[in-house]
Amino acid sequence: MKIDVLTIFPEFFGQVFDFGIIRRAKAAQIVEINVHDLRDFTTDKHRMVDDRPFGGGDGMVLKPEPIFEAVEKLTGTPDRDNYPAATRVVLLSPQGKPFEQKAAKAYAEETDHVIIICGRYEGVDERVNERLATDEISIGDYVLSGGEPAAVVLVDAIVRLLPEALGSETSADNDSFSDGLLDCPHYTRPAEFRGMNVPEVLLNGNHAEIEKWRRDKALEKTRLNRMDLLEGENGEM
Repeated sequence: MKIDVLTIFPEFFGQVFDFGIIRRAKAAQIVEINVHDLRDFTTDKHRMVDDRPFGGGDGMVLKPEPIFEAVEKLTGTPDRDNYPAATRVVLLSPQGKPFEQKAAKAYAEETDHVIIICGRYEGVDERVNERLATDEISIGDYVLSGGEPAAVVLVDAIVRLLPEALGSETSADNDSFSDGLLDCPHYTRPAEFRGMNVPEVLLNGNHAEIEKWRRDKALEKTRLNRMDLLEGENGEM
């Protein structure tokens, strides 16, 4: 997979992709990640990437020209209807659809090239969304100063699901949200710590009982922290 990130602060990503799973995936050539400075795609002497919003109001808006130039260079076309197969252009925005595990899985399984546009200031000229973006995505119901932290979240969530990135084909199968529930609690050594004991069922070697316990605890945690998940597709209460 190839991932390109468009930003006005490329230095933000200086070392963020050089750790853990992402570093290993890059070293194994499972993923290629490139960060591009939007100012490199401007044509004026001041390298302007933003301007005042039409209609007045506070703040600045990212201009369409450098973003169109960047996407056209990366895809060969300035029109999402003509992108190469398995290419997605993601606009990060508080107005986007919530990013979920199933979306990360879809990118990992169905996409070869992901271009991420990091918003800033008051937003991005809407023509970028109308003509370039295949997906407008939000990572939560809050506002960040820019899309750079959200881009890191997106890249991490996608890359860890790529084949062989985790080192085990089943490592991600039991993640939270993989089956519509939160993950169950986990324990490791020592079996007793400061008077707190690991549940006996995890120590008895009965795999059927362990799986039932994990399922029950996943349901319990989901009821406690995310009842909305149980009221969704699986309908469990």
